[in-house]
Amino acid sequence: MYVIAVYDVGEKRVAKMLKLCRRYLHWIQNSVFEGELTEVQIKELQYKAREIMDASEDSFIIFKSRESRWLEKEITGKERNSTDNFL
Repeated sequence: MYVIAVYDVGEKRVAKMLKLCRRYLHWIQNSVFEGELTEVQIKELQYKAREIMDASEDSFIIFKSRESRWLEKEITGKERNSTDNFL
């Protein structure tokens, strides 16, 4: 499943969330990640994110699509990290 994950957490927790999300997805912009995950990986990521977050202040949002081809992506300006595959 293709996902886009976005988080908004307190300053003290930003580094931990960044590190967690980078283990599962490609970092494309501050607090924004994309990539292919299984349902199990999505649940695992959500569980680990909850352990880091303060539920009364922070948020973690996952947008899901069956395939990346169903989403159109346009980039204006500099792309932080290219998600192209290298062979």
